[in-house]
Amino acid sequence: MAITGEHESLTGAEIGLSEADPRDYFELLKPRVMSLVVFTAFVGLIMAPGSIHPFFGAVAILCIAVGAGASGALNMWYDADIDAIMSRTSRRPIPDGRVTRSEALIFGLVLSAFSVMTLGLLVNWVASALLAFTIFFYAVVYTMWLKRSTPQNIVIGGAAGAFPPMIGWASVTGSISWDSVVLFLIIFLWTPPHFWALALFKQSDYGNAGVPMMPNVAGVRSTQKQILAYALVTAIVGVLPYFMGFAGLAYGLLAAGLGVGFVWYAIQVYRMDADDKLMKPAKAMFAYSLIYLFGLFAMLLIDSALTRFGVWA
Repeated sequence: MAITGEHESLTGAEIGLSEADPRDYFELLKPRVMSLVVFTAFVGLIMAPGSIHPFFGAVAILCIAVGAGASGALNMWYDADIDAIMSRTSRRPIPDGRVTRSEALIFGLVLSAFSVMTLGLLVNWVASALLAFTIFFYAVVYTMWLKRSTPQNIVIGGAAGAFPPMIGWASVTGSISWDSVVLFLIIFLWTPPHFWALALFKQSDYGNAGVPMMPNVAGVRSTQKQILAYALVTAIVGVLPYFMGFAGLAYGLLAAGLGVGFVWYAIQVYRMDADDKLMKPAKAMFAYSLIYLFGLFAMLLIDSALTRFGVWA
């Protein structure tokens, strides 16, 4: 008990507060996931027809980043029990004892409200509504419902990570178009093979935590087949921006090449021995999948910028 003068005051620990520093709260935002969200949202914003004042464009990206961070904090609040079991997540702020669950919940809710309201008031309410739905979908539909109840968790839940380019697009146009839907579909279809590759070499982690990931429920062989199927569809959808006319030939060629690579890695996973303990092909595909998605969106950004500045038509 801390004592000041004649009056007693409770310490932070005694009233359920942690001694977290800013770095711990920043970790709650899942900064690596946030960086991908910000990048794809920025691409959607740049590619959208029309224009937006740089200040309001920056506000939109900031709000999307904060909203993504809020989703991460709410996810860590709810999943603190299974995060403590899994080796991949056991050092996160809550299971590590650096932040309390109540602090993470309040932090996530405040950031959610701030990002949604600021985006609506300063940019437009269509983008704001999409951001609010994205936060709800990730925190409630995926984290609280799908993740622990079905091996299709990442298939349906992957929509949350696919919305950012649509939000960036809507920040400029105030609407949703087929072009922005294609950007959504690229990420949506990419998510299952990306995360199932991870799940293949982290089966024991998910099994210990009771999370019904595809390899643990349907088996390795079924997961290998589904990874290949999704990779094929993703590679096809990846070149649609060129065929739909909102990306140029350079993008089309790069997307085709990256897509061939994505399918090649999926074939290596398909051919992998189901009893292979090292799971090297799955690890290689997981790493390449990040390169694939970044490469597509980086080329979309370059293509859009060069077209806008008249470097190529």
